[in-house]
Amino acid sequence: MSQTLVDNLKKRFASLLTGCELRYGDEVTIEVSSENIREVCLALRDEPQFEFKQLIDLCGVDYLTYGDTEWATESASSSGFSRGRVKGKDPRHAWQKERFAVVYHLISYSKNERVRIRSFVAEDFPVIASVMDIWQVADWFEREAFDLYGIIFEGHPDLRRILTDYGFIGHPLRKDFPLTGEVEMRYDEEKTRVVYEPVSIDLRVLVPKVIRDDNRYLERATEEESNG
Repeated sequence: MSQTLVDNLKKRFASLLTGCELRYGDEVTIEVSSENIREVCLALRDEPQFEFKQLIDLCGVDYLTYGDTEWATESASSSGFSRGRVKGKDPRHAWQKERFAVVYHLISYSKNERVRIRSFVAEDFPVIASVMDIWQVADWFEREAFDLYGIIFEGHPDLRRILTDYGFIGHPLRKDFPLTGEVEMRYDEEKTRVVYEPVSIDLRVLVPKVIRDDNRYLERATEEESNG
């Protein structure tokens, strides 16, 4: 079924797709330029061979730190994985495309098929056409991506923040946004209102806690069994 869908997609959208692949046996992903996203989405919804009537998810993605490594966790020794910070770029995952992307997940109930669409947008002005008039459920999904990533959905009738305050500055899910945020809020007794101030929390590197059966624990268990 999935391979048939891939073949149909390549045949129908030969000049509109920048990528089409089948992974893990049944996951179909196509890449479409932002200029062609509406044409492809309309065809996927309306044409009898596809009938993707339902948008089940839409989100933004930031690839700014794709391939960056913070911890040496690729190899193990008798002392377990290293917790030393090894910051750098993993050459196996070098990113060559645009920083931001919009990802759509569609389902066809009549065909019992799913497809993922990925469309990249420019970093300096991330804008793409809204699909809210194609699938009305895209309304809050697009507002969320606008709020958290700063992606503009052209043609959306009410594009405004949905999770953060109206006066919030920045986009929290961008990879260059600090974990502590930019400002903090508190109630001021003298002013009898909420005030915003520069954040007072020091940014720190989180140390992951990993629990697993590595050589240290195996050796200890063997010693305890021998002594028991």
